Amino acid sequence: MPPIAPLKWDGHTHSKYCRHGHPAELPLYLERAVEQGFERYTVSEHAPLPDKWIDDPGLMAELAMPEEQLPAYFSYIRDMKARYADRIEVTVGLELDYLHGRETFAERIVERWADTIEDVVVSVHFLPGKGGMRCVDFTPEDFRDAFLGYYGSMDKIAEAYFDHVEAAVEWAARLPVRKRLGHVNLIGKFSRVLPPMDEAYIRRRLEGLLPKLKAAGLDIDVNVAGFRVPTCGRAYVPEWFIRACLREGIGPVYGSDAHRPEHVGADWEWFEELVDNEGESHD
Repeated sequence: MPPIAPLKWDGHTHSKYCRHGHPAELPLYLERAVEQGFERYTVSEHAPLPDKWIDDPGLMAELAMPEEQLPAYFSYIRDMKARYADRIEVTVGLELDYLHGRETFAERIVERWADTIEDVVVSVHFLPGKGGMRCVDFTPEDFRDAFLGYYGSMDKIAEAYFDHVEAAVEWAARLPVRKRLGHVNLIGKFSRVLPPMDEAYIRRRLEGLLPKLKAAGLDIDVNVAGFRVPTCGRAYVPEWFIRACLREGIGPVYGSDAHRPEHVGADWEWFEELVDNEGESHD
C-alpha cells in the first residue's frame, strides 16, 4: 500500500467569489486553517459556466462567478498565497464542472490560466432534465421536477449520473494539472427525503470507477459537506470507497467544501481516523 500523504490538506474550499457562499474575506478562512494545523489549503472556487447553461437566470446568477471576474479572483488568491507563505501553503484552484457537450469551455479556461492554476476539483453538478440542463443538488423539490418525470425512476437518474461521472473522469484525465474527482456521490444529497436508489447498483458503479480513476491519475475529494446537510447526513464519499481508493493507490484528499469560515476543518477527525486506521491495517 502506498504511504498516506503526510500533509494536512483541505483540498476543496470556496471564497467570497462564490455566488451562493459567504462574503467573508479569505484571511478568516486561512486563520482557522492555520489554528487547526493545516499545512495546505486549496481555494477551489466554482469556475464560470457557459451563458444560459441553466435556463433559469436567477439560479444561473448563483452558481458561479462570471468569466470577467477570473482575473480578480486569481489575483486575490495569489496575494493570499504570498501573504501566508510562511504559515500555510495556499494553492490556486478551481472547481471545474463537467459540461457535457461543452467540454471545450472549461478546457479553454484551464489553457488560458495554465500558469496560475495549481489544481482542480472536477465535479458533476448537472444532468440533462426537464427543460434542459438541471442541477442535481439545488433543492429536493427542484430535483423531483427536473428528473423524476424525465427519467422515470430514481435508479434511471442514478444511471445517468454515474454515466456523467465516468465521462468526467475520462475528460479530466486530459487536464494538465493536479486534479481530483469532486464529491463522487453528490446524487445522494437528498436521500433522506427522496425515493430510495438501489444501493447495490450505486456500489457497483463506484467500484467500476476505481480503475478509471487510477488510469486517469485522479485523486478523490473526500467531501464532508454532506454531514452538514440535513437531507443527507453523511459524507459524499462512502467509507468503504475511501478504503478501496487507498488500496488502489488513489489518494484521498479531505475536502471541507467550506462556503463560510466556520466550515474550515469540519469533520477532519472522522477523515483522519478513517485513513489512519486503513493505513494501520495494511502495515
